[in-house]
Amino acid sequence: MTPNAIKSASVTPAEEARPLWQRFDRWWLLFVGAVVIAAVLITQEPDPYRRIFVFLQDGIRVTLSITVVSFFFILLAGLIGGLGRVAKNPIINGIASIYVEVIRGIPLLVQLLFIYYASPILLQDLGVRLVGIWPTFGAMLINIKLNPFGAAVVGLTICYGAYVSEIFRAGIESIPKGQMEAARSLGMNYFQAMRYVILPQAVRVILPPLGNEFVALLKDSSLVSVVAVADMTRRGREFMAFTFMPLETWMMVALLYLVMTLFFARVVAYIERETSFVR
Repeated sequence: MTPNAIKSASVTPAEEARPLWQRFDRWWLLFVGAVVIAAVLITQEPDPYRRIFVFLQDGIRVTLSITVVSFFFILLAGLIGGLGRVAKNPIINGIASIYVEVIRGIPLLVQLLFIYYASPILLQDLGVRLVGIWPTFGAMLINIKLNPFGAAVVGLTICYGAYVSEIFRAGIESIPKGQMEAARSLGMNYFQAMRYVILPQAVRVILPPLGNEFVALLKDSSLVSVVAVADMTRRGREFMAFTFMPLETWMMVALLYLVMTLFFARVVAYIERETSFVR
């Protein structure tokens, strides 16, 4: 094997023939190290680290749940936004472009606070105006109360959907225009060509950045604690409030976030290697 082939980031057949220990992703060792440190703290210093871990367990579940649920809707929003950004219709393209530019210009924290605290006021005011025209719908808006989990999912979806829209747009535009022309010449309409020809090819291009967005979303999900979601960060604040142990509490919270992000980052790296164009 030549030196250039060894240094290649893509997985070639020759590279796959290398010994397993040479192909092993050594960054997994950092993940294992973080897990070992957490395990040692929990087992060797049960007071307070085991107490903290037990207290945070439901927060860990909420953090992972809100990340996975939000990412599903983010993919839908990003796909719609990305298709809108490459659409020939100026109205659709304009709406998608305004959404992307406006949302990316507002911090995620501000969006979460607006959705949870300010949007109910707007909806209730709208309900007052509609109650005389559409009584049932107007009354529903007047009595609306947002669920913290749902509000957090909406906020994360709106914010990250704008960024993922650009990922989809870039992926679609990376496919040669001849692919669309060839599909249309076979009798496919625009949507069929996009579904069966363009998007399947674009998926390989967008998978790595989508994986990175998932890892970033996992970390940014800590911001949902400001809208009363009992995620890991909020549970950490609650534990610190009644034990007055800021150092131990936030050390454990940071370590648990590190374990989760390192794990998903390595999974993303594996997917990126497996979907590489060059084999």
